[in-house]
Amino acid sequence: MDNVNRITEIAKLAPRELDAHKGDFGRVLVVGGSSGMVGAPALAADAGLRGGAGLVTMAVPEPVQQAVATLCSCATSVPLACEKNGVLAPASVRQVVLAAEQSDVLAVGPGFAVGPDRQNIVRAVLDQSRPAVLDADGLNNLVSISNWPQLRACPLILTPHPGEFARLTGAGVEDVQADRQGAAVDAVRRWAGEGDLPLVCVLKGAGTVVVDRRRMWVNDTGNPGMATGGSGDILTGLLAAMIAQGLAPFDAACLAVRLHGRAGDLAAAELGEVSLTAVDLLDYLPAALREIA
Repeated sequence: MDNVNRITEIAKLAPRELDAHKGDFGRVLVVGGSSGMVGAPALAADAGLRGGAGLVTMAVPEPVQQAVATLCSCATSVPLACEKNGVLAPASVRQVVLAAEQSDVLAVGPGFAVGPDRQNIVRAVLDQSRPAVLDADGLNNLVSISNWPQLRACPLILTPHPGEFARLTGAGVEDVQADRQGAAVDAVRRWAGEGDLPLVCVLKGAGTVVVDRRRMWVNDTGNPGMATGGSGDILTGLLAAMIAQGLAPFDAACLAVRLHGRAGDLAAAELGEVSLTAVDLLDYLPAALREIA
């Protein structure tokens, strides 16, 4: 971990001007969803809005579009073209590219499922220029794209849990957990390549580690109650919102992780760790934002 600067101070959002409008706070595109996983993209979109993004659009497979849209009434949605068997049609790639061109940041993977059709979407995301957050099935599809670091043309933020990180690197989960900081630093050095195009890894878990080429930050908020379905989707949307509002990827990741954990701590203090759900994180994000951001 030589030459990695361990930071303690993290960036905050700029104050809002009195005459601000929704276009000033960025446009987030959430790409995800599948049969049986309609909640994940809606949670990410809600978190993007709770995190301050001005506009959020969800690009989800056409058969589940209405269900997802119902769960997140403040976001717009794009129905991705599908074949009769439910597989994404080739036209869906162009739909995502066009939606990305109208967005400031992409959040890709919540509930998206895995397959060659989804991998085509991930390739297209890597090949465009907007910052992209890959989580969940975004990462699980990335594993099947062996040369993805060479394909990447966008600032990229990866948010794996230890199992996803192990699949991306080929390491064992126990080895990853034995040296989380070192594993994250080594992975970013392998993936980032030459040049200055940002790549950030957010290795989730107790003491989430945020790493780019030069810096590392370790989170001190959060609790075991956050080990619940949908919690990662909340972080994905929240991180995208921080980028949409003008923070650089590393700064956005640090702030989002701290806010996410603090919302969990506030929720657990009132509800207990056992009963905590991802929806509770949404409810406590406003208080966390008032404290931190």
